[in-house]
Amino acid sequence: MKKYSSHILLLLGIFSFTTTFAQFNPEKICRVENGRIIFTLNLTWTAKEKKELTNLFDLDSTLIVQVYNGKSMIVANDETWNIKKIKSTIVELSKSVNSKSDKTLQINDLFLVIDKWMNFRGKVDESPVVYGVNDLKFPYVFNYDQNKAKFYLPAFKEAGNVYLSGSFNGWSTTRTPMSRVNDGWMIEVHLKPGKYTYKYIIDGKWKSDPNNKLREDDGADGYNSIVFCCNHLFELEGYQGSRKVVVTGNFFKWNPQGLMMNRTNNGWSLPIYLRDGTYAYKFIVDYQWMTDPANPVFRKDGEGNLNSFLGIGEPYLFKLEGFTIANKVVLTGSFNNWNENELVMDKTKSGWQLPYVVAPGNYEYKFIVDGKWILDPLNPFTAGSGDKENSFIALKANHMFELKKYQYIRTAIVTGSFNGWDIHGYRMIKQDGKWVLPLYLKPGKYTYKFVLDGTWILDPDNTLYEQNEYNTNNSVIWME
Repeated sequence: MKKYSSHILLLLGIFSFTTTFAQFNPEKICRVENGRIIFTLNLTWTAKEKKELTNLFDLDSTLIVQVYNGKSMIVANDETWNIKKIKSTIVELSKSVNSKSDKTLQINDLFLVIDKWMNFRGKVDESPVVYGVNDLKFPYVFNYDQNKAKFYLPAFKEAGNVYLSGSFNGWSTTRTPMSRVNDGWMIEVHLKPGKYTYKYIIDGKWKSDPNNKLREDDGADGYNSIVFCCNHLFELEGYQGSRKVVVTGNFFKWNPQGLMMNRTNNGWSLPIYLRDGTYAYKFIVDYQWMTDPANPVFRKDGEGNLNSFLGIGEPYLFKLEGFTIANKVVLTGSFNNWNENELVMDKTKSGWQLPYVVAPGNYEYKFIVDGKWILDPLNPFTAGSGDKENSFIALKANHMFELKKYQYIRTAIVTGSFNGWDIHGYRMIKQDGKWVLPLYLKPGKYTYKFVLDGTWILDPDNTLYEQNEYNTNNSVIWME
């Protein structure tokens, strides 16, 4: 056991770093000892905890089922797993590492073991953020252009090897080796715009980026570095004599302190990451607010002010057919805080339309026709009730709720943790002999139920459910 102590400590350090969002303490679940990888399992774990276990360590769910069925040996994918009972409720599941003998297992080999058997993913899809601006000690340590992110780590010339590990590569310890350059280490990675967290692995030791001021808690008494792959450049030409220029907008909750722009040869600029959506903004030049002189798109905010507008992503075309004799039609909804004046629609030969960029999600909306609020007559999906009934749309929907029976009921509603268990929920519609509702759901776990003519039921086609406080259970869905 002594000869593996340093390797095991390293392994546990990696575990505690990469499982910020897990319920389990990996130090108590997994270890490498005498050439074997060993999982310590508790037979009293719930179905929810078993599922998290399989997700966290990338273990085959059928393997876990056999363990809990009392098997003493399991053969899966040509690998032999042994089960040893430690206590009445504690067992050890183990297999041989096989890659090296216990006498020659090295740190890099241990990294390979981790990548192969545990597939530590950290959190590949970062929690969605509205905006992000980098804060680097030196601008040359990170560069992003045309989906290519270049990471540069100066110094550490004596290091034998350096790896880049982060949310973009599943926190792999071996997948992204950096190349030695004259003054340090460098790697180029293809990334989409967004927020990413990362660390360097320098000769087997994890290290946050010393040249990056942005960081967040890694859940193991340390920090992950944060970098934004920017997709927009705010620019303001001129005003070189100004002392301070900032940009602010609805993405920054109109904070008058704003985001500091950088002085350039021609004026001021600021690279920024903005999530898909439509944004109102202004520049503040030495405390004087102004719209963007280079942007012809601006709208009133309902309070007598004009704001510049920009869209990030593909616009969705909202349309209202008819009402051609109306003088003014406004689009309003949960995507713009139900502003009654901001989104004035354009008149066409057959009605009204407005292209508007909205991030993927579930939204309620209405049209205001010459002051009268109406539902979208072409959209059968609604949410709410009475005066609060609104048209409903799921942009870039990634899940379809379906009920294949109950064709003779009058109303079918889906409600759950994704909408705060609103009793009015989202109304389903009949389509091809079944009730359907498309929704956009972020990665994670959701509980839900159907409400059929006022009666709450579980999803009859979903065998996964869990206990609730009323002892009536809720259906469960996991989105990857």
